[in-house]
Amino acid sequence: MPQQTPSQARQVDPILSRHARGYRQAEHVGSKLFPFAPVAMYGGKVIEFGKEAFKIYNSKRAPGAATKRIQFGYEGKPFSIQPGALEATVPRELMRDARQVPGIDLASRAVDKVLRAVHLEHEYNCAQISRNASNYDSDHKVALTSTDRWTSEDSKPVEDVRDAKQAIRESIGVKPNTLVLSSTTLAALETHPDLVGRAAHTSVKTVTLELLKTVFGVRHIFEGGAVAAGDSGAFGDIWGDDAILAYVSEVQGTAMANHEEPSYGYTYLIDGNPLVETPYWDPNSKSWVYGVSYDNSPVLSGMTCGYLIQNAGAAAA
Repeated sequence: MPQQTPSQARQVDPILSRHARGYRQAEHVGSKLFPFAPVAMYGGKVIEFGKEAFKIYNSKRAPGAATKRIQFGYEGKPFSIQPGALEATVPRELMRDARQVPGIDLASRAVDKVLRAVHLEHEYNCAQISRNASNYDSDHKVALTSTDRWTSEDSKPVEDVRDAKQAIRESIGVKPNTLVLSSTTLAALETHPDLVGRAAHTSVKTVTLELLKTVFGVRHIFEGGAVAAGDSGAFGDIWGDDAILAYVSEVQGTAMANHEEPSYGYTYLIDGNPLVETPYWDPNSKSWVYGVSYDNSPVLSGMTCGYLIQNAGAAAA
């Protein structure tokens, strides 16, 4: 069985790396709050944003006069990107000719297994930041209780979202453009009497994300439907029972974001990641092994750009 040298094993597979960079999980919404932004360093200071990023500046100048200089953002809390990597294997039993490096189909299927795992990890990390009440000041969060929860017929979700939008607008001068709803929260809205009544006057007759965009006045609304298995093996919702409203820098298509633009958050991603290394032969497992590196770290860059609504989808007390 041919075995590659260490220098060959460290080389990057360009085709599979392009495949990895285009990989997406439909139910994952972490990047909607923390869009990927390339960085060159594994550590530094998060560029954070306040009101100055949304201020109106007078750009007029007299002939020969000095040009005003502005700077958006400031160095905030430190960040550190820990290298992350997992390996995928293609056992020789799956191959017609074990002497050859696996074809692109087998290789991409193996790499996808790793990508599913690292993307789920990223989703979990994003949710942990967004759902942590200590990351918000008292003006940018609310913990719903009793009949205030959206599972109660007496609750007022439209007013709750309106108040959250106003809190963000008063802080940064613009309205939020993104709302992430946990699955339980969306389910509560789909059966809420107020919203069901509004839906009755539409052609669809049901509460949809498109209806919620109109009613709430938010451009982008996503369901955070990802689940993960805990140590006991039981599955749990990564986004819990919460809703997160935020102003997020707009990113077109699969383009990377610019972390110097004002935004609720970013995922700092080392340039070139994710990347897939050229496979090497492991005689012990009798498999070809693909190393996948995915070095990233979600960061909260603009707390006042966001608002946390806790317990929205929890059962009414």
